[in-house]
Amino acid sequence: MAFSTPNALSASASGPASPFHLRLQPQPFLRLPALPFHRSLPLHLPSLRLTRPLLPPLPLASSGGGSNIGSGGGGGDDDLFLAKVAMECGVGIFTKTAAEYERRRENFVKELDFVIADVVMAIVADFMLVWLPAPTVSLQPALSVNAGAIAKFFHNCPDNAFQVALAGSSYTFLQRFGAIMRNGAKLFAVGTSASLIGTGVTNAIIKARKTVNKDDAGEVEDIPIVSTSIAYGVYMAVSSNLRYQVLAGVIEQRMLEPLLHRHKLALSALCFAVRTGNTFLGSLLWVDYAKFIGIQ
Repeated sequence: MAFSTPNALSASASGPASPFHLRLQPQPFLRLPALPFHRSLPLHLPSLRLTRPLLPPLPLASSGGGSNIGSGGGGGDDDLFLAKVAMECGVGIFTKTAAEYERRRENFVKELDFVIADVVMAIVADFMLVWLPAPTVSLQPALSVNAGAIAKFFHNCPDNAFQVALAGSSYTFLQRFGAIMRNGAKLFAVGTSASLIGTGVTNAIIKARKTVNKDDAGEVEDIPIVSTSIAYGVYMAVSSNLRYQVLAGVIEQRMLEPLLHRHKLALSALCFAVRTGNTFLGSLLWVDYAKFIGIQ
């Protein structure tokens, strides 16, 4: 590139200018230190991959068989489980007392000891009758490798014989029958234990009455504890088990809940009515059964 000097500019009038040349030297670029990794990061980074945690399935009911999963409804939890427990335990006292009076009539006061025993047994058993047959998704851990064939079979059975299976799963007829047998065995143990408590309380009341009033010593007899407890266990395993399996798995889960799942108040009212009628029916059947086998 050629420029004119100042002397040349001043002497431009006297003669031709002598140009001078300016040479620009290129400066070297700044070199960055070498990076320990490639400039382009790979798309697949196993160390940065985040895995979604495996969440356990939601119970259909808050139940103990797996967990009154709830049980109602195929896929959601049973919001009315605690309400059903309150219905059974609260209403059971009045309905069972009314059923006792319906069957005993003029002997109601005379047989008040049996009435107290039956009501105490009913209160203890009512919670289990709601809890065990409730349809649920079981959250219990997997069986060990050394588990027997019978344990594996009952482990795969539903908590309610009539409950709706989740999407992608199904229950065989044998598994549903196994649910009745398993709950029946549990209810037999519950019924026998409840009867032991009820008859024990009643016999204590009878002894107290005999001590206070000597005239009742010959009229009032102690309740046979062992035979009554076994009889009540059998009644729970057969009659109560089947009635509550149908109530929870068919009437509530398959009929009422799909129809009224958006109307919780109406659903609660209908469940209350159905369970009240079932409790009253169960009390009538127990009195007839106890008289038939001769324990009352």
